[in-house]
Amino acid sequence: MRTESPNHLSRGQAGKWDPKGPLLTLPPDERLDLPAIFGNARPVELEIGTGKGTFLLARAAARPEVNFIGIEYARAYALYAADRFRRHGLANVRVIHADASSVLAGLTDGSLIRLHVYFPDPWPKRKHQRRRLIQPQFVDQARRVLSPGGLLLVVTDHRDYFRQIEAVLAEAKGLVKIAFPKMADADGQIVGTNFERKYIAQGRALFSLARMKYC
Repeated sequence: MRTESPNHLSRGQAGKWDPKGPLLTLPPDERLDLPAIFGNARPVELEIGTGKGTFLLARAAARPEVNFIGIEYARAYALYAADRFRRHGLANVRVIHADASSVLAGLTDGSLIRLHVYFPDPWPKRKHQRRRLIQPQFVDQARRVLSPGGLLLVVTDHRDYFRQIEAVLAEAKGLVKIAFPKMADADGQIVGTNFERKYIAQGRALFSLARMKYC
């Protein structure tokens, strides 16, 4: 996920946050036992690029019958989001401070019902575009960890990246195009992240894609 600089989240503030409970440490072997983590075998959704946790906060509160994991590479945001979930008493959400590829590699086949990717960094310079998250290798991994009928959901404000994502998904096997499900209550919002609200206020166009795993 594209993240704003976390510099305003100072070390002094971080010392006041209590991420215990929601914050997970990736095991040394990078294998994640989801039923053990949550203490139950409920279905699991995962968001890549949790940021301050706005999307997962609303989603986890609205769906207590589902478990949620957020991946956040920026440590300050991971701590902030974990503390936020703890303060709201959400027992069905966890945060991992790690690289997304490491976490996905540690999941068993078919372990997720939804994989959320909202406003990933577009790396607009041509020489940097190889760093974009959504590449064929990522889509193969996403398909592996999704259960049959599971959804890969992507939103971006970057038209060029959107076209690349469309092209990558068009070549992906085992995924079928579907309408993007309603995720936000507010009119005009797709999923309700901080970035989405900011971009709507700026008048930017937003692009969404949804794919369902059928095999």
